[in-house]
Amino acid sequence: MKEAILYKKLKNKLVKCEVCNHFCKIPSNGRGICGIRENRDGKLFLLTYGKAIAEHVDPIEKKPFYHFLPNSFSLSFSTVGCNFNCKNCQNWEIAHLVKKTKLIEGFDLPPEKIIEDTIKFNCKSIAYTYTEPTVFLEYCLDTMKLAKKHKLKNVWVSNGFMSEKTLNLILPYLDAINVDLKSFEEKFYQKICKARLKPVLENLKEIKKANIHLEITTLIIPGLNDKENELKKIAKFIKEELSPEVPWHISRFFPAYQLTNLPPTPIETLEKAKKIGEKIGLKYIYLGNV
Repeated sequence: MKEAILYKKLKNKLVKCEVCNHFCKIPSNGRGICGIRENRDGKLFLLTYGKAIAEHVDPIEKKPFYHFLPNSFSLSFSTVGCNFNCKNCQNWEIAHLVKKTKLIEGFDLPPEKIIEDTIKFNCKSIAYTYTEPTVFLEYCLDTMKLAKKHKLKNVWVSNGFMSEKTLNLILPYLDAINVDLKSFEEKFYQKICKARLKPVLENLKEIKKANIHLEITTLIIPGLNDKENELKKIAKFIKEELSPEVPWHISRFFPAYQLTNLPPTPIETLEKAKKIGEKIGLKYIYLGNV
């Protein structure tokens, strides 16, 4: 547990978390949407600091990164908790259960041990992944600073909903990021993710301006974000606001969590999306989960 670095104290021991774009106002003894940031007597704490729920050695391509340190391995870790509530979440046990149980599950994994393991297993990078790294910012940031001292790369896999303050804190230590651009419709973000689209788009533009290596992933869900017009909007945004050279990973949906009633995405839908992206002018498009 560690006191949060981005929050404001309000009246009556209320606090305002400033780590992501929800800007949760949390009463004493309450927690934010993520389930892991708690107000204790007017002070905000990250409950998962140094306590990981997962640690694995993964190929960098699994994140997915196809244009960053290819054929290398990344020491990947996460804590419980997430600031989205995606109905299709494949990691829902570690992302969302904490919001119901209030249990901070995991094992001790301080930043120093992450660096030690990264070197031990000959990984070139550390991946902040599986759940949303924004919500365990303090843990990430201390690890990222140590990684830089040991000449290791820091890569995030994120929903892109971090606050401007959080983004400014991580940018000096961030080497690459894959952001889920889940849809180009505000209604989708509100209904399926319980979040908003606009902050994600703004953060993507800022990340590109900062010259951080960027890759985009879109999970295509049948009947929800697979319309041709929406896929065109995503491809145009990547080309015009980011760069035609930003890789676009088009990923296949499989039934999960609260969307087990939907079928897997037809391969033809993914191929259609790829053709749309190619026609608009994106240079690097990859199909995932196929």
